[in-house]
Amino acid sequence: MGLLLRPVACSSFFDSSLMDLCCKYPFPCGCKWAWPAAKEDRTGLVSVSLKVGQRELWQERPTLPDNYMQETWQKLHEAVRAIQSSTSIKYNLEELYQAVENVCSYKASPVLYKQLQQVCEDHVKAQILQFRGDSLDSLLFLKKINKCWQDHCRQMIMIRSIFLFLDRTYVLQNSMLPSIWDMGLELFRNHVISDKLVQTKTIDGILLLIERERNGEAVDRSLLRSLLSMLSDLQVYKDSFEQRFLEDTNCLYTAEGQRLMQEREVPEYLHHVNKRLEEEADRVVTYLDHSTQKPLIACVEKQLLGQHITAILQKGLDNLLDENRIADLTQMCQLLSRVKMGHEILLQHWSEYIKNFGTTIVVNPEKDKDMVQELLDFKDKVDHIIEVCFQKNEKFINLTKESFETFINKRPNKPAELIAKHVDSKLRAGNKEATDEELERILDKIMIIFRFIHGKDVFEAFYKKDLAKRLLVGKSASVDAEKSMLSKLKHECGGAFTSKLEGMFKDMELSKDVMVQFKQYMQNQSDSGNIDLTVNILTMGYWPTYTPMDVLLPPEMVKLQEIFKAFYLGKHSGRKLQWQTSLGHAVLKAKFKEGKKEFQVSLFQTLVLLMFNDGDEFSFEEIKMATGIEDSELKRTLQSLACGKARVLNKNPRGKDVEDGDKFTFNDDFKHKLFRIKINQIQMKETVEEQVSTTERVFQDRQYQIDAAIVRIMKMRKTLGHNLLVSELYNQLKFPVKPGDLKKRIESLIDRDYMERDKENPNQYHYIA
Repeated sequence: MGLLLRPVACSSFFDSSLMDLCCKYPFPCGCKWAWPAAKEDRTGLVSVSLKVGQRELWQERPTLPDNYMQETWQKLHEAVRAIQSSTSIKYNLEELYQAVENVCSYKASPVLYKQLQQVCEDHVKAQILQFRGDSLDSLLFLKKINKCWQDHCRQMIMIRSIFLFLDRTYVLQNSMLPSIWDMGLELFRNHVISDKLVQTKTIDGILLLIERERNGEAVDRSLLRSLLSMLSDLQVYKDSFEQRFLEDTNCLYTAEGQRLMQEREVPEYLHHVNKRLEEEADRVVTYLDHSTQKPLIACVEKQLLGQHITAILQKGLDNLLDENRIADLTQMCQLLSRVKMGHEILLQHWSEYIKNFGTTIVVNPEKDKDMVQELLDFKDKVDHIIEVCFQKNEKFINLTKESFETFINKRPNKPAELIAKHVDSKLRAGNKEATDEELERILDKIMIIFRFIHGKDVFEAFYKKDLAKRLLVGKSASVDAEKSMLSKLKHECGGAFTSKLEGMFKDMELSKDVMVQFKQYMQNQSDSGNIDLTVNILTMGYWPTYTPMDVLLPPEMVKLQEIFKAFYLGKHSGRKLQWQTSLGHAVLKAKFKEGKKEFQVSLFQTLVLLMFNDGDEFSFEEIKMATGIEDSELKRTLQSLACGKARVLNKNPRGKDVEDGDKFTFNDDFKHKLFRIKINQIQMKETVEEQVSTTERVFQDRQYQIDAAIVRIMKMRKTLGHNLLVSELYNQLKFPVKPGDLKKRIESLIDRDYMERDKENPNQYHYIA
């Protein structure tokens, strides 16, 4: 057998006589001694051999005295009993250790191990007697069993230190034998903790202390930690304690959850749940075994959250969202995310809330005035909640987009119209609400809402009409802002969507160049007059359709119109000019008692005011005859001049509305702190008829787009079934359309011989080239 090194550093494998022998016979060559080899002879004793050249030297192990084993065990037995009785040991520990080593060296390890095991077992058996028939209360019993355990552990540590050589040689080489420490644990488990009375009282006492702590009482946590560590070390923790502990926990939180859901508001209840979870997590860290953490926390989450998810959301989510209680919403989201399906159910309620709240904004006509601003505010609120409470969770972001798209299109076309008007209000001159940077952010937010609407062609129609007013009347707040908005629309909807809008800007730029040439042309005219004329040349296909309105212009204006017409047609032969008087505006100079003023007014207002150069008082009928303005437009014009804030005219009789027979006089006493005054142009406000007209034009354009799409698809496919054709149309059309409307357009094209039905299959169509 090979050489086994001894674990104790101070003990030498060779005795002194053997070392002397090695020194007497060195190698002739001067080499050092090799490690000795050990072998077992027939008597069972180990001898050591050393080779010196060709010679082999042996030293036999000395024999033991006859009573050596008995005396040594007696000495060791006394030491063990002294340790167990907590008295002083009369032998030196090194002497005891050496005795164990000597016994083990002479093949007596099995006997020594059995003797030690028997002594320890007798002592442990004696300990159980102190617990039987014990009438101590629960806490004192726990302290007593804990002391017994602590004493046992201390004793086994000291005993093992004496028998360490036995533990590290004989026991280590025999896998079937428990180590001395494990033997002590096994004895304590089998004879103390496995006793039904002791185990029951111990577990009951521990559970009682935990229950008291959960109820808010202060308990000895170090005692609990020690006892539960004992159960874990003895490997009875799971079977004897954990199962009962989790059952009690389940019952406690089942009853507590049902009771508190009835008694408390949701935020208060969630705060309590969070507190309970923190308490249980702290128990795991402080005295429970780590393996208990997962089932314990799962039990609390299930009974306090999982069983009440629907009730929590139905009872509290809407209120928290309405009141924008960010902290409570954050806590709710964090807690529900810990429960299976918690996030999914929260997502459903979140979506329903957005749809319900948004629908109340969109479908109520009384809220049309503030609809877009309320939608923007609601979107800001929702985005903030997603960012803070839901940690920018992708599922919440995507579902929010779907929910907005759902409710905002429950009322077709109107949101698109109002968004266009809201943009107009932000881009109109005189808007002092925001700086350029803030205006840019507002437009970005509006574009987010714009993405949700289906009827983008409705938005385009109203946006184009409002943009035309801003450009022609000079009411645009900023050219940069206008072009920025145009760029956003182009990025969102493509170049085809904004081609006409871009054409409007191009017309305005070309008109400026034309006016530079016209002014040079006028300088060469002998009779140019004292009126400074500015004309915008509009391409009819780019701009909204305006109904021409014939009015009676002063001779000076008529003359200038003819001069410009001759100038323009001289450069662009073959074109036709059509004057849009309803879009004209002017700057007038006026004299009052207080002094001179300038008025920025519409062309209709100009015609009315110029009449008072020839008289002081005119009736409604006289003004109508002199100007040729139609009744409704003239009444709005006179109302702006005589009933608004800047009352240049006086109306008789007084009142807010203009009626037939009213008389108007020039207000020579007019006063105003500004020199240049802009009189609001009431006629520029959109009427109900104009709104209906714009919407009808959009619907008509949709019919043309549907027809064009059908013809385009059939021309490419030649033959196609009805369902496939409808599916292709849904993919190509960018506005919402009903199957019935598509069927009508298909029938219309069949009647007009663009396509025909298959004679054998009516649901099959053929394209007619």
